Amino acid sequence: MSTPAAGPVRQAIGIDGANIVYRVSGDPEARPLVLLHGWAQSSACWGEGLLANLAERYRVVAVDLRGHGYSDAPATGYDDSKVWAGDVEAVLAAEGITADAVLLGWSYGGLVICDYLAEHGSGAVAGIVLVGAITSIGRGEAGGRVGTAMRAAIPGAMAEEPRVAIKALGSFGNALTGPVQGPGVEPAERPSESRGTQAQALFGLTLSTRPRVRAALFDRAVGHDDLLRSLDVPAFLLHGTEDTVVDVSAGRHAAELIPTAVASYWEGVDHGPFVADPERFFVEVNEFVDSLGV
Repeated sequence: MSTPAAGPVRQAIGIDGANIVYRVSGDPEARPLVLLHGWAQSSACWGEGLLANLAERYRVVAVDLRGHGYSDAPATGYDDSKVWAGDVEAVLAAEGITADAVLLGWSYGGLVICDYLAEHGSGAVAGIVLVGAITSIGRGEAGGRVGTAMRAAIPGAMAEEPRVAIKALGSFGNALTGPVQGPGVEPAERPSESRGTQAQALFGLTLSTRPRVRAALFDRAVGHDDLLRSLDVPAFLLHGTEDTVVDVSAGRHAAELIPTAVASYWEGVDHGPFVADPERFFVEVNEFVDSLGV
């Protein structure tokens, strides 16, 4: 099971026995770039075009977080930072990655990066990229502040009843993709027609994530501010100023805490910068990784 862009499917075993599925592409000798997606998505969220471009420069490891995509969805473990950290460690170990990796986390993926660093340190990591990311979760955690679309979706987004869940998740609107042209525009005049396809695909990934998993990911509280203050590897933060899923203040909070932080705030962009402008995303990530040296 593979695609030309994403590469073959592999799996690692988490500390609780869960199978964590991931896809690898690119030169095995290149710098590892580990992609960790967000809440109720999967490794498919990155899109084949972006994955193909990244694979020209990096050894891309695109992970399906537990409960998402092809990874196992165990009944428990979603409230335990050590379990999340163990999933990332299992993938790195399975791939023999012991140094120079760049961890890139979108949305909830940023929290998983922090879980990993808190438990295993930065020995295998050259730098991190946080994209529209949370770094903490729980009441009062500035690094976990959600936006208007996410607040509107809760608690209906976790419902078992399809009508309730679909209506609630519809409140995300165009948060992941940016504006999509309406049906009144002729196809030849509709440059963002593919974005409508992307929006439906991302919505499908959300619906395919089990309701109990959607709920369980919020059923924990952990703060990583101390970790960010003492972070000993370079960090690049990329956040849309109009993010309605993870408020931009969460990104600014992390940027203020991390000693080495470099931040890029995309004016007027919502929660999916790599969907809104994949070329710019590719360039900015490359510039950061190049700054790390060999």
